[in-house]
Amino acid sequence: MLPADYNDEKRYVIGVIGDIPALLTFWQMFKDQSNEDVLKEVGVVAAALPGETVLPETHDAGKLIPTYAGYRAMLEAHPEINMVIEATGRTGLVLELRKFLPVSITLVERGAANFFINLLTTGKIWVACKADLLQTQNMLKTIIDQLSQEMLFLDNKGIVLDMNKAVLDHAGKSKKTLVGRSYCDIFTGTDEPECGYEKDPFGQTMNTGESAETVTSHVDSDGRMQYYRVYTHPVYDEDKTINHVVAIRRDITQRTSIEQRLQQAEKLASIGELSTYMAHEIRNPLFAISGFANSLMRMEGMNDKAREKISVILEESKRLDEILKSLMNFTRPTEAQVAEVDINELINATMDVMSLPCKNQSVECSVDLYGTAAKVHANPDLIKQCLINLVKNSLEAMENGGRLLVTSSMNAEYVVLSVEDTGHGIPLDIRDKIFSPFFSTRGKGSGLGLAQTRKIIDEIGGDVDLVSKEGVGTKITLYLPPLLAVAEDADSE
Repeated sequence: MLPADYNDEKRYVIGVIGDIPALLTFWQMFKDQSNEDVLKEVGVVAAALPGETVLPETHDAGKLIPTYAGYRAMLEAHPEINMVIEATGRTGLVLELRKFLPVSITLVERGAANFFINLLTTGKIWVACKADLLQTQNMLKTIIDQLSQEMLFLDNKGIVLDMNKAVLDHAGKSKKTLVGRSYCDIFTGTDEPECGYEKDPFGQTMNTGESAETVTSHVDSDGRMQYYRVYTHPVYDEDKTINHVVAIRRDITQRTSIEQRLQQAEKLASIGELSTYMAHEIRNPLFAISGFANSLMRMEGMNDKAREKISVILEESKRLDEILKSLMNFTRPTEAQVAEVDINELINATMDVMSLPCKNQSVECSVDLYGTAAKVHANPDLIKQCLINLVKNSLEAMENGGRLLVTSSMNAEYVVLSVEDTGHGIPLDIRDKIFSPFFSTRGKGSGLGLAQTRKIIDEIGGDVDLVSKEGVGTKITLYLPPLLAVAEDADSE
């Protein structure tokens, strides 16, 4: 007989009735198809083998199960039994058991036992499917979280249901705070101008049932322009109705910068061809106009009104000639000799010259120099020209006074020269144009100052960076290549 504590641990204490083949087949099937949690609840304590003269021993979980020649003897010896399983399927025995067994003992007939075993099998398959589904889900989540693109899973109203790790990293917020918000609020920071308008890719996807995309821009907290491309893809249900939308945002700032550089290079090439033509076709007639105008000015008997008009002709001719000279200088490759440039000395010398214009505009000018900055591999006159261009632009942005800061510093690759002002800042709609040739917001001059600055820095292998906030100010930084310690040795070999 089994110990009492073993019986007490089981929820169902079972006695089985049947012949040896039926009993063994049933019990093996039950144990094979049941999971561990089910087996913990079930315990077989005895078996009855009607008509058997020799009663074999059976075992359950390594424990000996006593067998009896009839079910009555089994029940008398094991009053703890609360369930009897009839495994033979004999109709007469089933009817007899129904009459004999008390209400406290549940009778499970062979058909019912098979039914429950099938349920256990189904449950086991369900557990296996669930485990497989969880594994697939975890693998898919891992793959999606490894993507650098930001992904949002939306309902058909544009409300965020889920997202990948890139969204959380970019937003710096928890998933709980982002779920339930509009996708526009996360991807653009506002409901305008994209959401609800023709450029809104989500609206296009919902209206057309097809994938859509758009380009958005954003000024970050540092005043830097960022460009993104937003894609939306529909997810259909079985009725071919869009029930969800996947929105993806990709940072294209670097690619946009390269495209702008290429466009400017193409523009410069066109300007070079145009300038050659202009130098030949315009400067010769312009020289003749200026010569005849000067002759008229020297003629006797010329009245004041006529002289005033001729003076305007001379002045405009001179201005046109200056524009042509600037254009020719801009398109001509820089052939100035490269030398060692002490950037701190250059800044001090340049700002001594520019101190008077700053004072005349009530601009407080300060200089902050990095004491051990490396020397720069460039032409000093050209770098000075770049610095003057930047300072002039800052002064024009501070007509009513302000503060101007010129600094030098270093990073791992470059010597850094920065000019920062507290002017009106650069409007968002023209920020991409300020380095373009002939672009000017003042209505005067050639508009080549910043374009020439970028051209000079590009030619020496440096870079130019712009940070601007409207109403706060602008900072333009020049990254200049340092003079390497091996340059002199290499030249001497």
